[in-house]
Amino acid sequence: MTTRVYLVRHGATTLSAEDRFAGATDAPLSDLGRAQVESLAARLASDPIAAFYASPMGRTMETARILASPHGREPIAREGLREINHGRWEEKTRAEVERLYPEEYAQWETDPFSFAPQGGESGLGVTARALPALLEIVSAHANEHVVIASHKATIRLLVSSLLGFDARTYRDRLDQSPASLNILDFRDATRARLTLFNDTSHYADAGSGVPSEPSARLSKWWDGPKS
Repeated sequence: MTTRVYLVRHGATTLSAEDRFAGATDAPLSDLGRAQVESLAARLASDPIAAFYASPMGRTMETARILASPHGREPIAREGLREINHGRWEEKTRAEVERLYPEEYAQWETDPFSFAPQGGESGLGVTARALPALLEIVSAHANEHVVIASHKATIRLLVSSLLGFDARTYRDRLDQSPASLNILDFRDATRARLTLFNDTSHYADAGSGVPSEPSARLSKWWDGPKS
């Protein structure tokens, strides 16, 4: 068995430029986000894709619909693919969260996998629901290609789990650009090979095919002053 999964982050949203926590907040795609996804849809239009799945959030369902349109299909919502819920941090900027909840923010920076803000989820909790959802899809599509539209943290946590990374550092080690394409090839329902990661060649500036260098919204270690 070989199942190919096109794991796609949704396009840019109306809150993307504001650097706000918006995991459980249903921010819609922006015009830029739709253009990014349409570029990816054109790239995948000739691929033999059997099914399209998505987180039930508006931004991921719209992403999946755009990708599915050239294939004449409708996306299927899967609850487990949702983005991480940031609880009482939702819709606040990072600066606001650090000022209002300094102890929580410090714990999250140290270990975003085990820690959850009040009312929110830990990375562990997200993995516990997202990984079974992904593997169920893989098992249902032996020897087929499928698209899954999900979210930045959820995708990074899935990749960390499948490849055996220390998920406590997923925010430092992994990034996901809007409408980026990741490809996972499964030999069976438990083992995956990462074939492509965070690719934006369908819309990258100047056609370079290379995502921009990390500059913000990763972790304090990345965003802090460089020596």
